[in-house]
Amino acid sequence: MKKFRIPLLLAALAFIAAPALAQDTGTLKKVKDTGTITIGYREASIPFSYLDQNQKPVGYAMDICYKVVDAVKQKLNMPNLKVALTAVTPSTRIPLMANGTIDLECGSTTNNAERKQQVDFGMTYFVIKYRFVAKKASKLDTIADLKGQTVVSTAGTTDIKALNELNTADKMGINILSANDHAAAFLMVETGRAKAFLMDDILLYGLVANSKNPADFHISSASLGVEPYSLMLRKDDPEFKKVVDDAMTKLYKSGEIETIYHKWFLSKIPPKGINLDFPISDSLKRVFANPTDSPDPNVYK
Repeated sequence: MKKFRIPLLLAALAFIAAPALAQDTGTLKKVKDTGTITIGYREASIPFSYLDQNQKPVGYAMDICYKVVDAVKQKLNMPNLKVALTAVTPSTRIPLMANGTIDLECGSTTNNAERKQQVDFGMTYFVIKYRFVAKKASKLDTIADLKGQTVVSTAGTTDIKALNELNTADKMGINILSANDHAAAFLMVETGRAKAFLMDDILLYGLVANSKNPADFHISSASLGVEPYSLMLRKDDPEFKKVVDDAMTKLYKSGEIETIYHKWFLSKIPPKGINLDFPISDSLKRVFANPTDSPDPNVYK
């Protein structure tokens, strides 16, 4: 019997040590060692994450992220934890997360099955529909109206992928343009370089509301589908994900999320003091009542 004791003991020790080894390579370990948590933010994703009149990153997603930061401070017993801010774009956000440059991405990022192969997500905090914006004078409203038109979308987004798939499957003959960010894409419609800009509906509302002449634009009633947004974090880091999920669930269950929502979607926001007047959807109400991190669009329909 003695010859079995050492192997069994080693196996038991290995099992006990496994979680500790995982922690040693995770985000919480990195944050504790450096004394800093790095947030990736967007410069023009109104009202989720954008620069205000003082060039400070603000928004709905940023407020939620800071609640997560408070939870990290408590978890690590580091009340003076520093927060570093790094600007990201749709094209750079996933690479910068994967290589460890940022620890938490607070923007307008869709959680889907394809992306979950590279990164992970917290609980859903918004549900969008793919729509397009065009000049009212162009009288575009249905998906069929886009046939043969020049349509822009933002590089690195699920929207431009959906647009390409639509164009190929339905032989729409759309001339698809790619822009580096949402503001640049909207400018193409403003200046006539593109007839329409396909993007998440709430982002289009923000861009139109902050444009020089909001009355000149129309956001389509037709949509290409539904997608969930959430905070992005590194893949295979269950300890950090638990902190994120617990913080977000607490935010939802306490009802505080409704106050944050009202601040950014139903009140005047910087820099122009415009009210987007975008009530909480039934889909999002269900998420707040029963938090989920599902990437499946059907869950939100």
